[in-house]
Amino acid sequence: MHKTRLLLSVIIIFIMVYTAYAQRVPFITAIEIQGLKRIEEGAIRAKISQSIGGPVSQEQTNEDIKSIFRMGYFDDVRVEIEAFEGGAKLIYIVKEKPVIVTVAFEGNEEVDDEKLSEKITIAPGSIADTVLIQDNATRIKYHYEEEGYWLSNIVPVINTISEDEVSLTFQIDEGKKIRIKDIIIEGNNAISSRKIKKVMDTKEWWIFSFISSSGYHKSAQLENDMQKIKNLYFDHGYIKAIVAEPDLSVDKEENKMTIKVRVAEGEQFSVASIAVQGNTVFDNDTIKSRIALLPGDIFSKASLEKDMASISEIYSENGYALVSVVPDLVTDDDVRSTAVTLIINEGDRFNIGRIEISGNTKTRDKVIRREVRINEGETYNGKKITRSYDRINNLNFFESVQMVPKPRSEEKIVDLEVKVKERQTGFLSVGGGYSSLDGFVGTVEITQGNLFGKGQYLKLKGELGGESNFYELSFKDPWIFDRPISFSTGIYRSEREYIEYDKEAKGGYIGFGRNFGEYWRGNVSYRYERATIENVDDDASIIIKDQEGTNTVSSITPSLVRDSRNNFIDPTAGSRNSIVVTYAGLGGSLSFIKGTIDSGWYFPIGRFTFMVRGRFGYARGISDDELPLYERFYVGGIYTVRGLEWGDAGPKDPLTGDEIGGTEQLIFNTEFIFPIVSDLKLKGVIFFDAGNAYDEFEDFGELRYTAGVGVRWISPMGPIRLEWGYNIDKEPDEDSSRLEIAFGSFF
Repeated sequence: MHKTRLLLSVIIIFIMVYTAYAQRVPFITAIEIQGLKRIEEGAIRAKISQSIGGPVSQEQTNEDIKSIFRMGYFDDVRVEIEAFEGGAKLIYIVKEKPVIVTVAFEGNEEVDDEKLSEKITIAPGSIADTVLIQDNATRIKYHYEEEGYWLSNIVPVINTISEDEVSLTFQIDEGKKIRIKDIIIEGNNAISSRKIKKVMDTKEWWIFSFISSSGYHKSAQLENDMQKIKNLYFDHGYIKAIVAEPDLSVDKEENKMTIKVRVAEGEQFSVASIAVQGNTVFDNDTIKSRIALLPGDIFSKASLEKDMASISEIYSENGYALVSVVPDLVTDDDVRSTAVTLIINEGDRFNIGRIEISGNTKTRDKVIRREVRINEGETYNGKKITRSYDRINNLNFFESVQMVPKPRSEEKIVDLEVKVKERQTGFLSVGGGYSSLDGFVGTVEITQGNLFGKGQYLKLKGELGGESNFYELSFKDPWIFDRPISFSTGIYRSEREYIEYDKEAKGGYIGFGRNFGEYWRGNVSYRYERATIENVDDDASIIIKDQEGTNTVSSITPSLVRDSRNNFIDPTAGSRNSIVVTYAGLGGSLSFIKGTIDSGWYFPIGRFTFMVRGRFGYARGISDDELPLYERFYVGGIYTVRGLEWGDAGPKDPLTGDEIGGTEQLIFNTEFIFPIVSDLKLKGVIFFDAGNAYDEFEDFGELRYTAGVGVRWISPMGPIRLEWGYNIDKEPDEDSSRLEIAFGSFF
């Protein structure tokens, strides 16, 4: 009974308190928003936490005001309360920020308005938000710093046009362009300053900086360089090396900058042990066979990452699309060693789902799809996807190619999207070129490398020069009748003035080819040519005089090629090996056989490429027929041994000294290729050549040697080569060096 009375007392007290509270705190009967001009009312209501029927809360009202302010559209937000229908009406009163109607730049001379407009995110119609405006001023400042204008100053000026509209002007003081005078490395003992500077993209200014755009401070680039310096130390075992923030000092009078980079190297660590965890698909021996870093070696981050990529590769080739390999390092400072454990998260085995192609506005899907080396429903294979990228890229129809895997984890499927960006494949070019053989040549050429989007190639070309004329109409279909068989045909006419004679030729050809496996290809072609040797000098060589007149050649040429290069125009890895044999004697007036073996290999070394190539050629007339002059081997020039003139490396007439070519040739080329300006696809090359042509195997193996340097540019109109070669073993009447330029493919 006592408990019942107590409970009733509590209930009565609660009712009295609640009634008093309800009489003091009104309930919300309406919510109204005032002051809106451009902003949707629904956007504001979405930020209001209070609702009709609930009590008015000062705390929630304050939070609502903050939420509406954070939208960034308003200069002022306040709330008023008035009695309404037995309760309270909340009135949210806002004042919108004005709109920017014009955006202008003043004071900019070195950077035009269009370029600056690309760098900002604000435009006419944007809200005049102070934070946004200042952020864009910072963007402009950052761009000027990237261009070397370290002392630039950007001030945004807002002019009121009306209550709701303003104009925005960025007042720009560009200042002087600041060059990097010195990059000073401090605290380094184990690794030289020269090696540290070599890994940095930030460089000291020098006379050719106008080509490479180096020699100026770029914030993002310098920040990335600090990580590159760390990686350099990690690659040499200094896993506790510290690279401090660079110290920048500017001499405003000389407009020069000094950059100081301080490093604390620490101790060098070796590898104590290497273990693997988490592998169930492959045993430890299989995994460790992919690891080159061994116990006792100096620790190297680059080597470890390469080993991790190799382990991921073996999984990727067997369907494990989401495999990850994470290193765990346990260091022992006393003995300066680190125990390495590679933790493998294998994931699940995936199959290929849909293969979708996007971005091709002209090229037909089938042209791209037939280059994809993996099929829908097939087990995921990263190696095949990489190869697919190489093949599509080598079509040369696209500015960019992306292979984008899209995993569907629950279904164990990876969809593959092939994203391409079309490039121009049809050209009408009127211009000129130069080669050591033909001199200056004017050209008119109409080409379409992707005819009707089918991947077919059509070319109409005319060349007119002081030494030669050439006209050609050619066509090639890599997949005739949608079969993996190529078809090519063409007709041509050429006229060329040699030193001791002239040659005129007319002919045509037809050929077929087919791929065998991934890298092998077989071709066979038939050619018919009618050639005339005329205007032979009286003092010309006997071998030239003997071939004066008109002859016809009917020949067949089978060839076998293995090409694994990652890029046909500018390869950095892979090789191309071929054997080509021409037999003439299927009718015609001349019979001969001519064969060549050609092998070129490309090896990536970081950002550099090392190339080595060897060629051997052999040719003979059949029966009593002489080998035609124009089928002999002439060694010398930009396509064989640079630094020598055409035919210098080979037999010469003992009486006249004329180059008469050889029946055999042996040529070796080595190149070290390095980037100059990567964005422009501009590269440099250092080369060493050796080669010679021989007659009847006389002196076979005796070589001529040259060395030199060059520049290569993959221009929008095709590759351009400018190369200077030095004649190491100069003979009488030969130049000591030659500068040559050529338009067309590289080696």
